[in-house]
Amino acid sequence: MSVENPETQDEARMPYQLPFPRDAQEEIVVPHAIPEDDRVWVPQAENVWFRPLCLNRSSGYWVNLLKVRKSGVLSRHRHPNPVHGYVIKGRWEYLEHDWVAETGSYVYEPPGETHTLVVPEGVEEMITMFQVNGVMYYVDPWGKHMGYEDVFTKIDMCRAHYIKCGLGEDYVDQFIR
Repeated sequence: MSVENPETQDEARMPYQLPFPRDAQEEIVVPHAIPEDDRVWVPQAENVWFRPLCLNRSSGYWVNLLKVRKSGVLSRHRHPNPVHGYVIKGRWEYLEHDWVAETGSYVYEPPGETHTLVVPEGVEEMITMFQVNGVMYYVDPWGKHMGYEDVFTKIDMCRAHYIKCGLGEDYVDQFIR
């Protein structure tokens, strides 16, 4: 309840009564973020998958779950924009840092961060939610460009996989904004 605009108890529990802005996009609600249907997981590499949650083409970011069922080096990459991560299961680390992200950990990666993601021995499955803004710019140990991913390559990967697995290319549309 606001001091400037006191509400009655009934008004406090009343939904907003005006229309949303005409051009506002629909919300995304994913009831089973960790899906019951394994076909929703998009293969990214051997024993590595991602599950899209939001693919925002107008702002150039994506939110996904990353699932890994192997130990070892996943990728070395740079971020020109911030990245946020929350570890749901398992653990992982970066060769360039002395910390370990474990179940329940939140990680903020600042712009300019370059790191090598490793899943340590003994981790049977790692699942982390990442919000990636801009691109993942893959590099070798000396910074030489090796490839990239952005929201558009992620959408393309989803479409190709969903066609192949029988969900249909339009399955990804529910995650695109």
